[in-house]
Amino acid sequence: METRKIAQMGLLIALAMILSYVESRIPAFVAIPGIKMGLANIVVVFALYRLGFKEALVITALRVVLASLLFGSVLSMAYSASGALLSLVGMTLLKKSRLFGTVAVSVTGGVLHNLGQIATACLILETNAIAYYIPFLIISGVVTGIVIGLAAAIVINRLDPDRKVKDDEEDDEEGV
Repeated sequence: METRKIAQMGLLIALAMILSYVESRIPAFVAIPGIKMGLANIVVVFALYRLGFKEALVITALRVVLASLLFGSVLSMAYSASGALLSLVGMTLLKKSRLFGTVAVSVTGGVLHNLGQIATACLILETNAIAYYIPFLIISGVVTGIVIGLAAAIVINRLDPDRKVKDDEEDDEEGV
């Protein structure tokens, strides 16, 4: 791996950690427990578009481990890891299809992240009783996915004005 890409990944991991910390300090803005904005996912969407799947996977994995150790617990790592992995795989598949733009990819990631966490909770708690929570998490995944997708598109466009990311974008195959 080239030095420039390693340096970019290091900066993106640091930025994801900062965003995770900032988000951990923000009080819940809805009455439903566990719903968060997912600010660090701006970095993941950005990395997926700018660097590729493998790099986004490394950034995601390190963010999950470090943020869980610093701001959470081992149990929170299980929830976060399952959601993050399912989210990243879904976003990658949609991005590769070239049928969807940044916002749709991000919305899919937000919804899949929440569904991955609910599936993990059902396994850990050995009950399906929390499935009632799914509609609320889908709604929050859509709303936060839109915000994160728009923010990531703005950052991508600002850092690379020659390559505009739009809802009808044309991907290049670099890193995918």
